[in-house]
Amino acid sequence: MKRQTRRKPAKKHRSSRPVRKRRTGPRTAKQFFAKSERFQDRWTRVTHAVSKMRADGVSLQQASREYGIDPRTVIRLGGSALRKAANGRYTAKPSDRLLRVLRILTREGLREVAILDSRLASLVAEHANAVQKYLQTGDDSALRKLKRRSITDASGKRVRLLMNLDEINRLGSAGVLSFESLYARSA
Repeated sequence: MKRQTRRKPAKKHRSSRPVRKRRTGPRTAKQFFAKSERFQDRWTRVTHAVSKMRADGVSLQQASREYGIDPRTVIRLGGSALRKAANGRYTAKPSDRLLRVLRILTREGLREVAILDSRLASLVAEHANAVQKYLQTGDDSALRKLKRRSITDASGKRVRLLMNLDEINRLGSAGVLSFESLYARSA
C-alpha cells in the first residue's frame, strides 16, 4: 500500500512595500480647509504649477521651480491633470478637475467658492480682471463680454458672476474689492 503525502499549501508572497491608499485631493472647500495649512499651501502651489504648464507651455521642472515645489509632489497630488508623453516628459491636459478655492465677487462682497474645473477657474480670473479694469479705467467692455455668465461650484450650486456696475462701484468704494490673490486664504 502506498502512503499518500499531503502537500503543504503554497505560501503567499508579500511585497516588501506596504500597500498604500491612492491619495486623492480634496473635493470640497470643507475638505480643503480641514487639511493642515501646510497641505493647503502645497495644494495651491500644485494647482498653480499645473496651470502654468498649461497656459505657458513650460515644463514640469520649470513650473515646479517657479512655485517652489518638488516636481514629484506635483505628480503625486496633481497627476490627474498631467499626461506623460512617450518621451517621459509630463504635460498638462487641456483641462483638469483639481479643486481650487477662489474668491468670487457677489453682491455681499468677495466670497470663497470651491471650483472643480480649470475652465471655470479661468472664467473667474477673467471676471476678476474685468472688474479691476472697470474700477481703474471705467471701461466696462470686458465685463459686457461676460454678461449672463455663471459658474457651478463643487457642490453643484450655480453662482452668478456680479455684473451690476452700480454694485461693483459700491463695493469698490467700500474698499471690499482687494484682489491681491484670487485664491482663498489658507486655514
